Amino acid sequence: MSDEQSGTEYGRDTRPDRGPAEPERVVVRDRRRIDPLTGEVRPPEGAQSPAGAGPGVPAPEATQVAPAPDPAEEKLAELSAQLDERTADLQRVSAEYANYRRRTDRDREAITVAARAQVAGELLTVLDDVVRAEAHGDLTGAFKSVADKLVSALNKIGLTPFGTEGDEFDPAVHEAVQHTMSHDVTGPTVTAVLRPGYRLGERLLRPAMVAVTDRDPDAGPVPERPTDDGAEHEGNSQN
Repeated sequence: MSDEQSGTEYGRDTRPDRGPAEPERVVVRDRRRIDPLTGEVRPPEGAQSPAGAGPGVPAPEATQVAPAPDPAEEKLAELSAQLDERTADLQRVSAEYANYRRRTDRDREAITVAARAQVAGELLTVLDDVVRAEAHGDLTGAFKSVADKLVSALNKIGLTPFGTEGDEFDPAVHEAVQHTMSHDVTGPTVTAVLRPGYRLGERLLRPAMVAVTDRDPDAGPVPERPTDDGAEHEGNSQN
């Protein structure tokens, strides 16, 4: 039996219905280098794209794997940081100790000066008696030897007397108990020292008790002292 006969049974076509013929598919390939949607450059045709990347998607840049850190370098950096920290601590402690030593020395010196001033202040009345005895001629013999040793010991610790006749009156160091007027002075002048004053270094222990003479206002203006040039000119004229 032939194919036509096998497909036809008793004048009827028994072959399956294949339906209408399918049209041929037309494939359009876009060969443009620039993607009109994304504006990116398309890879050349035939280039392999990474897995999961669709057409027109640029291949991602290859990631560089950082090298593993060297344990020796890490240990060196740690030790260097510790050294810097210890050095800063040492410098801070050294500065604090230097400041403490200077402050201690300053306080010790202040305490020493205060102690000397207290002792010398207690002995000022004894020195007054020594000065009065010497002025009256009573400072002789063993008493004079003891007085000289006392004065020498006080001078060694820095005790110095002040206040002499003819000094310009200074209310900071002089205590005026008498005041007179005269034509012979040009300003407030110490004309008598009733009790000497004393200093211990730069510290004032006791002001000097003095008599002050001021210029009489009826004496007129104070005459100007001749300068060196005027004195020289006067001497040349006399010659």
